[in-house]
Amino acid sequence: MDKTYISPHERLKKYALEDISSVYEDFHLSQDGLNEAQIFQMRNKYGSNQIGYAVKNSFLHHLKRAFVNPFSIILFVLAAVSFITDVCLQSNYGRNGTTVIIILSMLLLSGTVRLLQELKAGHAADLLTEKILTTVTVRREGQIMEVPSEELVVGDIVQLSAGDRVPADIRLSRTDDLFVSQSLLTGESTILEKNAEHLNPMTHTSLNSFSNLAFMGTIVISGSGEGIVLAAGINTVYGSYLYELQQTKRGFEQGVNSIAWVLIRFMAALIPFVFVISGITKGDWLTSFLFSLSVAVGLTPELLPMVVNACLAKGSTAMGKKQTIVKNINAMQSFGSMDILCVDKTGTLTGDEVLLEYYLDILGDERQDVLDCAYLNSFYHTGVTNHLDRAVLKCSSMPGKEEYFRSLPEKAEKLDELPFDYDRKCVSILLSVQDKGNYIITKGDVDSVYSRCRYVCHHDQVIEVDPSDSGGVHAVVDEMLEDGMKVLAVACKPAPGQSLLYPEDEKDLILLGYVVFFDAPKSSAASALDKLQQLHVHVKVLTGDQKSVAVSICRRLGIPTDLALTGEEIEILTEDELITSVEQASIFAELTPSHKSQIIQVLRENGHSVGFLGDGMNDLSAMTAADVGISVDTAAEAAKESADVILLKKDLNVLEQGIMEGRKAFANMSKYIRITASSNFGNILSIVLAGAFLPFLPMTAVQLLLLNLLYDILCMTLPWDNVDADIYDKPNVWSGKTLGRFMRFFGPLSSLFDLITFAFLYYFLCPALTGGLFPELSPAMQEQYAILFHTGWFLESLWTQVLILHMLRTKHLPFAQSSASGIVWLVTSAGLLLLTAVVYLPAASWLGLAPLPLYYFAFLAAVVLAYMLLVTLAKQWYIKKYHELL
Repeated sequence: MDKTYISPHERLKKYALEDISSVYEDFHLSQDGLNEAQIFQMRNKYGSNQIGYAVKNSFLHHLKRAFVNPFSIILFVLAAVSFITDVCLQSNYGRNGTTVIIILSMLLLSGTVRLLQELKAGHAADLLTEKILTTVTVRREGQIMEVPSEELVVGDIVQLSAGDRVPADIRLSRTDDLFVSQSLLTGESTILEKNAEHLNPMTHTSLNSFSNLAFMGTIVISGSGEGIVLAAGINTVYGSYLYELQQTKRGFEQGVNSIAWVLIRFMAALIPFVFVISGITKGDWLTSFLFSLSVAVGLTPELLPMVVNACLAKGSTAMGKKQTIVKNINAMQSFGSMDILCVDKTGTLTGDEVLLEYYLDILGDERQDVLDCAYLNSFYHTGVTNHLDRAVLKCSSMPGKEEYFRSLPEKAEKLDELPFDYDRKCVSILLSVQDKGNYIITKGDVDSVYSRCRYVCHHDQVIEVDPSDSGGVHAVVDEMLEDGMKVLAVACKPAPGQSLLYPEDEKDLILLGYVVFFDAPKSSAASALDKLQQLHVHVKVLTGDQKSVAVSICRRLGIPTDLALTGEEIEILTEDELITSVEQASIFAELTPSHKSQIIQVLRENGHSVGFLGDGMNDLSAMTAADVGISVDTAAEAAKESADVILLKKDLNVLEQGIMEGRKAFANMSKYIRITASSNFGNILSIVLAGAFLPFLPMTAVQLLLLNLLYDILCMTLPWDNVDADIYDKPNVWSGKTLGRFMRFFGPLSSLFDLITFAFLYYFLCPALTGGLFPELSPAMQEQYAILFHTGWFLESLWTQVLILHMLRTKHLPFAQSSASGIVWLVTSAGLLLLTAVVYLPAASWLGLAPLPLYYFAFLAAVVLAYMLLVTLAKQWYIKKYHELL
């Protein structure tokens, strides 16, 4: 989609062509703003101002997610069929609703657990995001107040100022030098001036042509304004294509889908086979149908959504304790799988506090009038505040100079300004100076400013120069740039009688000199970069600073400086050259916002998972383009709104800790999915093999479902499991392919011992307890024979499934070299003992189970130990061949 030609809502088009008074009349508004009744009415009629990750799901939505899913539907179908066959079609004496009660209890338990877990996770996320709540200035009931941006409604009167992110689609009613960047919507870096005048009736096809509309997501670069909200939330231009933007960040969802399709393929292959084999060998097609449905549930981890959600919620809470807030919980997996981190230089590798070191004339001598002009330019610039302007304005606190700088602005009145943009790379202010007349003062990039100069000033003499020959300029500033200093040029020119400023006025300027800043590397940056390197996260610097400055800083921090590219050099590269260059280079300098997003998109197309850490409005497009956008608590409001993850401290050490927590959460999700799916696959494979030869089902449908659910409940502790360092020291991604390989390898190992157990039960234990083999027995004894068989395999499956969890959760030797966390040990051990004891309780008969002699447990211990030994050997072979386990 070409973003430049996204069409605004019809309501916006209508009122863009009409006077602002029409909006007040049609919406029954007053200058005092909305009252409580109108706010309620507008929200009900036009919707809320929530989009994307900000949308809060209702309790009913969570309830639906918990109870309406494929696993729950299968359980409900089983309960319905069991009710018909066991209750409706039976005589009064033969009716037995035990199976129905058990299945519905399982359905209620699994749904309730998931519902409670999701509500708990949502509450934890809400508590964290409250710390980064974005507010908007509105006028309601005659009062100016701050309200959360998501509470805006159509008809609200909103006030805008420099640095604000426009919170909704707004028809402007008043502007004062209002300049806006629409790059997030259009991809263009052009700064647009907005006004409140109605448009002429004509065809407006591009967003840029709607000069009296401010669109959601755009940034106020300078000036101020006021307007009325005409569209909110998903009805805004931004909301209309947010879905498309978010499709680029669906690595987590795509990974989950790939896992689901692997399980579906296994189900599609096995379930019909189980149904046919059981039907032919047992002669009871209805029972075989019920059993095949149970196999479908048995193959699938029923509590997968809940366990995944618990892992993500636990991980996001842990990251919150480490000064990292996860706004979009699904982005946490992308956070953990990130292998390239793109950062801006300022505030990340260097300190947030930039110091003004020198104010020099064209030959490098200190000059007060250079500082004076730079100070006035920074003082009157109404654009977004930045670290360089703040450094200049701090001169007002110089000892003995407080009164001088306090009175300096009083001698000059601002008439107009041209805010900074990435095409001009400078800021110009038009001033009326006492006793001197009107002057234009320009401050910005050295080359950009000098190209607009025709003269230089030295010792109060104005000398004409050739702007195409910048050799003299670079002779002065290059050495400072190579030392890592940032240099801005300052120029001026008389503008007699002029009251408005236009871009074409920025010519024939007089170069006064330079202001020089020092941006020292952070003491913690080098060690943080080493830690990220150990986590296999490669850092690339994407900055708008001069190339020599960026190279100097990076050299001191140990970042490779062999290849550094500028924005201009990137533009002339071919597509193939760009693909190679973004891999080889670690430093990209003199970039516009569009350059940053282009680099990130190419890296992602190359197969990387890319994060971008930024804090300014110029970083928005890059944050949107990245797999995970990262910002800081002190960032511009717009940057925090766009971010997936927010750091409460702008320090790469905090980021490193967050990455580790993200990877730990992913590792525990992977444990559950892989181990449970492979174990279930082994059980189902055993059923298929045994079903072809046994004269009865190896386990009833209820027992199979109960075994699977009980195992899943024990696995609920996995989000709190320990994770080995060699698992989280490198990025991992979801892969259905590797899951299928894992299932096919480890699943059949359990089937081998299941078959041994079948043989022991069928030919030794059951005949010894019932007095003969199954075909030789009476119907009553055959029923007892099957109950004993079911009990024996139920216990063997339970023990092997739980212990395999400990065996495969680590690459190392379990229990000795790597041990599970205390909570996992406690729950799995207690679960095994309690569920084993169930067969000796009265409730066992409800489940179709019966007590077994003690010598069975000697056999069980031998089988379990042999299984654990085989899995240990197989695991080492698997790791050696595929170089991974989880």
